[in-house]
Amino acid sequence: MLEDLAPDAVIADKGYDSDAFLERLKARDITPVIPPKANRKEIRDCDFALFDKLANTFLAGVLLVCVVLWLN
Repeated sequence: MLEDLAPDAVIADKGYDSDAFLERLKARDITPVIPPKANRKEIRDCDFALFDKLANTFLAGVLLVCVVLWLN
């Protein structure tokens, strides 16, 4: 799915935390922003600030709630 794309980073959930997938991203110089699974034997870091603590993400959530309230 990502073969035709060249992003700087891939943001995904824990379901994509596999060594094979992470190696493919690193081979293409793509930064993986994937939280590690709880049962992972080798602990690795994740940039959680990129994952969901951006101001745009918060603003998008607020705007979505405003639209839902406005439509009701």
